[in-house]
Amino acid sequence: MSYVTEIHVETSSSDYNEFLEVTLSKGRLQLSTREAIYSYADKYDNFRETFQKMKLPDEAQVLLLGFGLGSIPFMLEKKFHKMYSYTGVEIDDAVIYLASKYVLPDVISDIHLIQADACSYVHQDTNRYDIIAMDIFISEKIPAPFETKEFLENLQKNLTDSGILLFNRLAKTKTEIEATEKYINHVFLPVFPNATFNPVKGNYVLISNKSALI
Repeated sequence: MSYVTEIHVETSSSDYNEFLEVTLSKGRLQLSTREAIYSYADKYDNFRETFQKMKLPDEAQVLLLGFGLGSIPFMLEKKFHKMYSYTGVEIDDAVIYLASKYVLPDVISDIHLIQADACSYVHQDTNRYDIIAMDIFISEKIPAPFETKEFLENLQKNLTDSGILLFNRLAKTKTEIEATEKYINHVFLPVFPNATFNPVKGNYVLISNKSALI
């Protein structure tokens, strides 16, 4: 039935998200607010289509900033057959609860899930990662601290020598596209001069080094 109409599974709320809803859509669990989709299993196209264009390593330490329902480890394990080790940072305890209830029991990969503010976490984190996925939104907005050059420089220090940062941004309307292109030119490229981006259905996924692409 979920291929015909979305099926409601559970509704929740928190200090960070007034409305969170888990639905079953096209056979996949989806996490949404009223304005945006936070997770959609292997149909979370922004990252799925980006991973399809990448030379994915056989082994990797992965940092996920904004965990949602765990779309990234789910798709990398189930669709790309990669068994990576993940550190997930998610500030919203309601999101962590929903991910732990509905998705994590079906994922075999090693996942260490931390409830924390990702900006503060990255500032003090001394580990290095092969892949960092930045996917933090409050509904349709990236909070200002995650758009600064200082934040990108902290992410840069957490990458291995060949590590890749994937940074998800909205680029649906003319205003969003202009803002994202301004961000790329004035903030992202000064930190990652070999960067590129992958446009996917109203989003740009910024990629810190174009050599990661096939």
